Amino acid sequence: MDLFINCLDQSLSSELKWMNDPKEWSFDDNQALTVSAPAMADFFRDPAGVSIKASAPFLYTTINGDFSVETRVSVDMLKQYDSGCLMIMADELNWAKLCFEFFDNKPSILSVVTQNNSDDCVSGEAATLHPYLRIARSGKCFAFHYSIDGEQWKMVRYFGMDAPQELKVGVVAQSPIGEGCKVKFENLLVTPGLIGDVRDVTK
Repeated sequence: MDLFINCLDQSLSSELKWMNDPKEWSFDDNQALTVSAPAMADFFRDPAGVSIKASAPFLYTTINGDFSVETRVSVDMLKQYDSGCLMIMADELNWAKLCFEFFDNKPSILSVVTQNNSDDCVSGEAATLHPYLRIARSGKCFAFHYSIDGEQWKMVRYFGMDAPQELKVGVVAQSPIGEGCKVKFENLLVTPGLIGDVRDVTK
């Protein structure tokens, strides 16, 4: 189910809510979301204790149990770390995100898993400017994937998290050290329940 299907202009469907409302956002006639990330907006808990941020616009739904969620993203990349992400969140100390990000002057795929403190994992340069991102859950196991065409998927990360059954799941626009950027999400496809290994994406 595409949770954007009943959204238009600045009207959200009943399943969606904002955390950190952005000043500028809208849905177009094709139900694609464009959102402007504010300056310095990010979710990150630096393990060095230097910086803790939870300020980026996060449009989410609440999902109970196993699921997969998918979006297609593009980013107006102006500054290092400008990005659009899929994110899951149990609470402010436990969350994870899969990002299409401007890193080392290249559009790249990165991920962050936060369990009290955040890590930061660079998976490499993206081979497209409009990747598909996917997160899947089975119990306490999670998998991140990305795809160029929405058909062939590459695993980015597989990890465990002691998360409750109910999670916030959605999309994030961020500009951690920049003055803001625009991010477009073309859908938010949620499939409840999973069968088999979350590392294996079959269509």
